[in-house]
Amino acid sequence: MTDAPIWFRVDDDEVCLLRDGKEAFPAMLDAIAKAEREVLLEMYWVSPDAVGLRFLDALVARAKAGVRVRVIYDAVGSISITPGFWAALARAGGEIVPFHTIFPLRNTLTLDVLERRDHRKMLVVDGKVGFIGGINLSREWLTVEEGGGGWRDDMIGVRGEVAVELRALFFDAWRRATLTPTPADVLPLRRRKKRRVYVLANPARKRRDVRREYLRRIYFAQRRIDIANPYFVPNRSVRGALAHATSRGVRVRVLVPERGDVQIVQFAVEAMFEHLLRRGVEIYVMPKRVLHAKTAIIDESFATIGSYNLDERSWRKNMEVNLAVEDEAFARHVRASFDHDCRAARRIELDEWRARATVRRGLEWIAYGLRRLW
Repeated sequence: MTDAPIWFRVDDDEVCLLRDGKEAFPAMLDAIAKAEREVLLEMYWVSPDAVGLRFLDALVARAKAGVRVRVIYDAVGSISITPGFWAALARAGGEIVPFHTIFPLRNTLTLDVLERRDHRKMLVVDGKVGFIGGINLSREWLTVEEGGGGWRDDMIGVRGEVAVELRALFFDAWRRATLTPTPADVLPLRRRKKRRVYVLANPARKRRDVRREYLRRIYFAQRRIDIANPYFVPNRSVRGALAHATSRGVRVRVLVPERGDVQIVQFAVEAMFEHLLRRGVEIYVMPKRVLHAKTAIIDESFATIGSYNLDERSWRKNMEVNLAVEDEAFARHVRASFDHDCRAARRIELDEWRARATVRRGLEWIAYGLRRLW
């Protein structure tokens, strides 16, 4: 794979694939450093480690320079930080809001509040530059050489009009978290997409719904469907769409981790293997590294990258965001990245999988049965 990100022009927008924290972190920090008016950060997981502190310092520097900085962080995803983590940014004039805080406990805390999380990973600068993907601000996304976990993940960088849509999405979350009106200069997210680079979200109006777009693209696929997803526990409608695709000759490849970061979820993912293999879906597992990318390429001209997992939580409970791109050159580029990962992965064969231990089968189905709880 290339060392430098490649930008692709798609109409009036530009997009690039950023592999891992090695490419994403420098690009995001550079965008923050160049901010002139506004920095909007919406992040599920921020850690008080080298990565979190590096971004905090960058945000503080821009706030001190007079740039308006707003941060939304998920209270559960970022449970390792305390409000004091943001003190320097607050003193510099930054505005920081936890999403559905659980501490201190309040009378308004309900199971619904506890379960509904902001799972987005998004940065928007000056309404002109944006970043979306699966990468959080934590050392897990540093390389092993840097003392990190070396997690395999994707981010997509954007420049142009689509950043205006990302800004609208951020302020929708800001309104939910702060109960304050949306600023007058924020353009609402259009009901229908009118560009070849567009935002998908959850929750959202149905024409912008991530799951709906996945299903539509799978149903109309003609040649290939490639999906990388760490928590791949698709419901019946998605499984049916994939099986229907293979029955009409579409090649379907699914890439998941060999060892995920959440063991119960990994067992639930593996509970799907035999069902999918019997229907012609090719399954690849990535060894050694934790795969955390949420990326799909369908046919020759569609790719989507974001925070959305094909599981119950992303569908029913989480706030998510993906970016979709309709462009042959970019889709080929993302597929080349996917192919690179598949060559490093191990393909699961049906006969081999059926020979696994009975105890493991039991753990898989227990985990699958609990899929709506985690």
